[in-house]
Amino acid sequence: MQAKQRAVVFAYHNVGVRCLKVLLAGGVDVALVVTHQDSTSENIWFESVISLCQTEGVPFITPEHARDDELRAQIAAAKPDLIFSFYYRHMLPESILAIAPAYNMHGSLLPQFRGRAPVNWAVLHGATETGATLHEMTVKPDAGAIVAQTAVPILPDDTAHEVFGKVTVAAEQTLWNILPSLLAGSAPRTLNDLSQGGYFGGRKPEDGRIDWSQPAAQVYNLHRAVAPPYPGAFTDINGRRYVIERARLYKDPLPSLPPGLAVVDNGIFGVCGDGGALAIHSLLADGLPISAAELKANLSASGE
Repeated sequence: MQAKQRAVVFAYHNVGVRCLKVLLAGGVDVALVVTHQDSTSENIWFESVISLCQTEGVPFITPEHARDDELRAQIAAAKPDLIFSFYYRHMLPESILAIAPAYNMHGSLLPQFRGRAPVNWAVLHGATETGATLHEMTVKPDAGAIVAQTAVPILPDDTAHEVFGKVTVAAEQTLWNILPSLLAGSAPRTLNDLSQGGYFGGRKPEDGRIDWSQPAAQVYNLHRAVAPPYPGAFTDINGRRYVIERARLYKDPLPSLPPGLAVVDNGIFGVCGDGGALAIHSLLADGLPISAAELKANLSASGE
């Protein structure tokens, strides 16, 4: 009988949990998991890698960063045949990648949307599909050869959070399907053509600020890309912050109204530069729900 292959796994987030479960179910000897300390705020919707390790009796550590001689020594001592990274938040240095063949699970169809927050960027750009890609790790992020990938659709009204749920399942399926070949050393490799797609950076809450002069479709994509549980698309009026919680593209144009928030027939709308609009079904003012009547009074008081 062939001996189990040993792995060191860098993992976090829902993808980290699901892919770690795949390795355990696939008979991989997980010698060590490197993860992050759980965040109370993030675990509102993130599953816990630490909790899974405790349940399964898998050794884990939570170093502050990956560029540490002690961490490299711990990984080398585990004598892994393979190294995996599943939504771990730090880049792995060359000194660690040199220990064993290393593979990363990325939340897009590489080479598209390389870098940080790939699901949010895909929704923001109006992409109609994305997915999960397992690829060889190199020092350059998301640049190694593609081993396997699985596509999922992005429907017109999907938020990034909804798409991320699909990508999590796609990551699990991708790893489950390729794992036997990967362990046997027969998994295929496909060129990751870096002339296609592009790199994208991390996103900050301020990136959710709405420019109402943009077309309605573009503003709607911003809303979908950052809708709760992300911080949300927002606009500031007279010192108050209004955050769109739920909205849809409105079927009719509202060209007679200036761009910005408006109340029409007791409904809240976001009017955009092309005359199109978002029908806003739930709006927060300084973190609290606000009705159409309250918004109308606020806008009148501010001269909007």
